[in-house]
This record gives sequence, C-alpha cells and structure tokens, in this order.
Amino acid sequence: MNLNDFYTCDENEKPLDKVAVNGGFCGVFRKIAIVGDSMSSGEFQSYDEEGKVGFHDYYEYSWGQYLAREAGCTVYNFSRGGMSAKWYLDSFADEKGFWRTELAAQAYVIALGINDLFYSDIEFGDISDIDLKDENNNKQTFVGCYAKIIQKYKKIQPKAKFFLVTMPSDQRANRNEIKEKHREFLYRLAEMFDNTYVIDLYKYAVPFDDDFKKKFFLDGHMNAVGYQLVGRMFASYIDYIVRHNMDDFRQVGFIGTAYYNTKYEK
Repeated sequence: MNLNDFYTCDENEKPLDKVAVNGGFCGVFRKIAIVGDSMSSGEFQSYDEEGKVGFHDYYEYSWGQYLAREAGCTVYNFSRGGMSAKWYLDSFADEKGFWRTELAAQAYVIALGINDLFYSDIEFGDISDIDLKDENNNKQTFVGCYAKIIQKYKKIQPKAKFFLVTMPSDQRANRNEIKEKHREFLYRLAEMFDNTYVIDLYKYAVPFDDDFKKKFFLDGHMNAVGYQLVGRMFASYIDYIVRHNMDDFRQVGFIGTAYYNTKYEK
C-alpha cells in the first residue's frame, strides 16, 4: 500500500488543484447545512413564448445535493432564490424552522452576499457592527447580519465547522471591487470565530466569465452541469481544508454529541 494514493498534503498545493474522489474527506461530515441564495438552490431560469421570465429552485439539482450524493452525507438546503443575510434573519429561517436543534449540522456552508451587496440598499458595515457577546446587538448592516447567522448557529452547535464562501470573480471590474471587499470581510470573520474557514472561490476558482457561462449557465443562473461542477469544487475545497488542517478535524465524529477527547487540543 502507498499512503500517497489515499492521502497527500503537499505544502505547495493550492485549493482546487486536486479533484476529490467521491467527495474526499468532505465525507467526514454526516450532516452539512448550506445557507445561501439561488446559486445554492439549484435555481434555473426559464423564458416562455411571450418572453416572461421564471425562476425555479430545484433543490435536487443544487450543488449541495450533488455534493451529498457524491460524498454520501446529508445536506440541508437552508437556501432560496433571492436570499440575503437580512431576509434570512428577519423571517426566512424562522418560517422554515431552520433554527431547530434537530436540524443541527456538523458543518455550515454560508454562501451569501450577491443579493445583499448587488440587489439591495443595505449598508455593508464593518467589524465594529458585531457584538461577540450578544449577537442581538449586532447592527443591521450586511456585516452585522452575516455574523449573526454564524453566532446563532454556534449556539445551536458549538463545535460545528463553518465554511464561508467568497464570490467568484467575473469580467466586471466594478463588481469585482465589491467582491474583494466581501472576501476581505470573510477572512476577518474566520479570524474572529473559531472553527471557521474560507472557501475562496474568488481567488482559486476559474472566473465565471463569458466563456465559463457559455458552458455552465442557463441565462442568469447555472445549468445542471454547472451545479454539478460546483458541487465537485466544494467537495474538493473542503477536502483540501481537512487535509491541510488535520488536527482541527480530528474530533469531527463528536460534533453534536456530549463527548470530547481532552487529550487533544482540538
């Protein structure tokens, strides 16, 4: 047996250099919850004969469900087309029961920002908008709302792992400027909260440019092949994070239980 056929951790490896087989070590999580918008919901965009546009969330086509089928884990779609951090907090999560303890996950992937920062008038805010002692005191900015989601789920599942997703780059310089600000904010959050990591699609994924969209988009949203591709990207990225931070994930099997091994720091 050659261990390198099963596990490698090259210090020069970049995220997404290696495609994970069958979900890779993403499969150590038995339950994953995805908090997101249309891109996390398998949304397809239709046009009828009269030119009327339709938006349809087909969760079985979401990248999260592709990941679930590949890695053999359960994935909850805590998502909907048009979702923003503020909407999630103000009503959506309560209406859907997404704060219920029986839906607690071992890992949370948060992919929000598009609707907040490009299609709403919410103030971006800054780190000072976050009250680490009481999330109810967070300001009603994008920063305050996004952090509050993390804080609320940390109370439900204290040992859970959080993966914060940057937005892929594209050909529009004005949008990339905002995406870079969003990316910087997520790295700040990963420093503030324990068990928190960044899935940096802005830096490491291919740009979602015109050439990419010709293959993997159906008008303004992805097609089925695109969502499957992104599912493989997420599985591979989480696999990379696990392989390069093995001590952090040593006790994943105890997340959601009353047990812990005090012989290890993490």
